[in-house]
Amino acid sequence: MTPPAAPPDPEPAPARLIVLRHAKSAWPETVPDHERPLAPRGRRDAPAAGKWLAKSGYRPDLVVCSTSRRTRETWELAAARLGTEPQVIHDRRAYDASAAELLRLVRESPRRVRTSGPVRTLLLVGHQPGVQDLVLSLAGRGEGDCLARAREKFPTSAIAVLTLSGPWEALAPGTATLTDFAVPRGPKK
Repeated sequence: MTPPAAPPDPEPAPARLIVLRHAKSAWPETVPDHERPLAPRGRRDAPAAGKWLAKSGYRPDLVVCSTSRRTRETWELAAARLGTEPQVIHDRRAYDASAAELLRLVRESPRRVRTSGPVRTLLLVGHQPGVQDLVLSLAGRGEGDCLARAREKFPTSAIAVLTLSGPWEALAPGTATLTDFAVPRGPKK
């Protein structure tokens, strides 16, 4: 008599790409664009983005962040509310990048890191118009009104959550589903 077959391995959770546009930045005179800091509203909204991510259960394994001051500040303030410390890569290529450049960066990033397990959730912190163009390019479909809202406007602190249908290397236009879209705002003082 042969022993019963082992149950099949559970299917791994789908991979997720979270795209976060930096929070509202200031425009101080004589400061180069790359060095612009967050404005007071950005300092309120970035922690709200982190709080929303934590409450929604979207904790990244890896973060790829533009090197600009406003994206770094956005991530630092959001991360303080997230309750986890993922590995962070600050990559100059994410600054002022097109959707195609961001896609290349996302495809290669999981291979650039050493984590205790696979990178299932990657968070990208970047700039307009690249982040919106990336989301709209990748999303072959969307749940509810997520896709329509992301098309209409992708304001500062906007967060798009895409579920991937294959490995990171196979990520291509139309291969993901936009499962969530939010624009967290901090309390006005």
